[in-house]
Amino acid sequence: QVQLVESGGDLVQAGGSLRLSCAASGSSSSINAMGWYRQAPGKQRELVAVFSSGGSTNYADSVKGRFTISRDKDKNTVYLQMNSLKPEDTAVYYCNVLFSYGSTWYPRGSWGRGTQVTVSS
Repeated sequence: QVQLVESGGDLVQAGGSLRLSCAASGSSSSINAMGWYRQAPGKQRELVAVFSSGGSTNYADSVKGRFTISRDKDKNTVYLQMNSLKPEDTAVYYCNVLFSYGSTWYPRGSWGRGTQVTVSS
């Protein structure tokens, strides 16, 4: 079982930047792909960034060009660099281990507590 701890969320003004971190522990050797999700109040959790086992990345259209996902395999940590933040980016951000079925990614692990990102206008 992999444990995930997210950190780095904060209150920032629109146009600002934040860097989120997700530290994985436990059975981390079984980790292949990882991703970042977010859940805004009253909305479903959505996948915004993927880092595959091969090192390729994918992004939701809403964050493409502004967010960058990266991974430090030695530290079992995945990061999300968020630039040009918008009020609509306000959400609780979660990371998870992913698996793919066809072209769709699914969360494989237990959810952590997430980290709150609030963007003021």
